[in-house]
Amino acid sequence: MMANGFCVEKCYAVITGASSGLGAEFARQLAPSADVLVLVARRTEALETVKAELSGMRAKVLCCVSDLATDAGRHAVSAFLATNGVKPNLLINNAGMGDYGSFASSAAEKTRTQIELNITALTMLTHALLPQLERPAGILNVSSLASTLPMPDLAVYAASKAYVTSFSEALAIELAPAGITVSCVCPGPTPTNFSKSAKRNDGSDTNRDGQALLRISPSQVVREALGALQHGTPCVFPGVGVSIAGRVFRMIPRGLMRWLLKRRARNKD
Repeated sequence: MMANGFCVEKCYAVITGASSGLGAEFARQLAPSADVLVLVARRTEALETVKAELSGMRAKVLCCVSDLATDAGRHAVSAFLATNGVKPNLLINNAGMGDYGSFASSAAEKTRTQIELNITALTMLTHALLPQLERPAGILNVSSLASTLPMPDLAVYAASKAYVTSFSEALAIELAPAGITVSCVCPGPTPTNFSKSAKRNDGSDTNRDGQALLRISPSQVVREALGALQHGTPCVFPGVGVSIAGRVFRMIPRGLMRWLLKRRARNKD
């Protein structure tokens, strides 16, 4: 354990949403030094592909196929750990999804799934695994720069990530005396499969103006996220542009922020 942080070397980690994107990148960066990685996602074939990529590295890799948007899927993770005798000391809550387009036109089932995955799964899986975490321990939650904004055409996603950031910062205070370090990472636009799955069948999208200035690679996001956990930093905005934007967005008065977002929405139309 490092001063005020969690050392990831020789960790026993559970990584959700590990079949692609940031989840797979967390696995890649941890595999050379971890003892055990439990990769959790819905797609068996994609999980096995990530596992095969990590073969030959230090970590023993286990695949837990589970739909975290359901109670049964969340319970399955705890059961999998017990069956395989894994006592984790690191939980990385990465699984999440978005939905581009207006809230009024959104599909009710996709909205429900988004809330279940982004909020309920993260919260209840953390609650279920807390008693099982070997101390010292770490919890790393993946939030978003969107958590600092009320975002038209991405309203539920942004609101759900605001919950993740607030929840993480509160847990960082609560759990520190118990030897558990909690951090969250708030990346900006990152080239993963997120945008593809967030688009609707009719091609609905969100306003992407200015995103190119904030885009960084998944490897940098993960590297800075793990660094924050190891140094005990409760919240990190990876990349220079995102770091500046995060500070500015948090400082701007909400009335002014709403006015700017209204202008942005009118320019889109």
